[in-house]
Amino acid sequence: MDIMTEPWENEKRIVESTKEPITKKRLLKDLYTAGVRPGDTIIVHASMKSIGWIVGGAVTVIEALMEAVTKEGTLVMPTQSTDNGEPSQWVAPPVPEDWWDIIRKEMPPYNPATTPTRKMGIIAETFRKYLEVYRSAHPQASFAAWGKNAHHVIQIHPIDDVFGKNSPLGRLYDLNAKILLIGIGYNANTSLHHAEFRANLPNMPRKTMGAAILEDGKRVWATWEQFDYNDDDFPEIAETFEKTKGYSAVHIGQAESHTFSMVELVNFAIEWIQKNRD
Repeated sequence: MDIMTEPWENEKRIVESTKEPITKKRLLKDLYTAGVRPGDTIIVHASMKSIGWIVGGAVTVIEALMEAVTKEGTLVMPTQSTDNGEPSQWVAPPVPEDWWDIIRKEMPPYNPATTPTRKMGIIAETFRKYLEVYRSAHPQASFAAWGKNAHHVIQIHPIDDVFGKNSPLGRLYDLNAKILLIGIGYNANTSLHHAEFRANLPNMPRKTMGAAILEDGKRVWATWEQFDYNDDDFPEIAETFEKTKGYSAVHIGQAESHTFSMVELVNFAIEWIQKNRD
């Protein structure tokens, strides 16, 4: 298959699997059923292809989310750019060792306005470009936010506190945010990394990270130490939580979707991690 035909083929498959076009009106109805209310603070992970064929695509999804929470609420999405990272740690795909120094020297520095997301999906990539959307300063694990508390959520994001108490996730926890997964697996639930941080396991492994950043207007390769976060058990944590708390899935468009209280899920996960991880 010619690479230029792949997007068309992908959309063709989505059209064929969709019973009827998904509209903003339908999305707003489904978001309400999922528990999204005006004034909510929500962090959203979403797969557009899972929703079905949407009239207006990613823009319609974003505008439905904004309309659902209103400007009195706050909409947040992870906007990670993990390709700006230490090349010796790359696995998907790995690169030859003799490339590493070149990458460290030549990688463009992170810029919240221009650095694209990597493997975050078209909804998050479109959202980060919206007017009145702010993006945090972390070169690899940034978050973007819109609404009443957007600036508060993203204004501080220390390079060595990627998912901790001083990160956007820490402030979302303090704001009693909701987590909304739309057609996304539990292992993509970034908020559970905040539970890893709060669990504070004495044997939690650490690793050295690296990224290109701007420092006093000059490009530098920065390095720092952080926890070696691990999402392998996230599905088990979330499934156990749902059964314990009586949560159940709904559908947004055609996508199986889950809404959680961030505080409830993180607190549950802290205890689970402390009990079950070595």
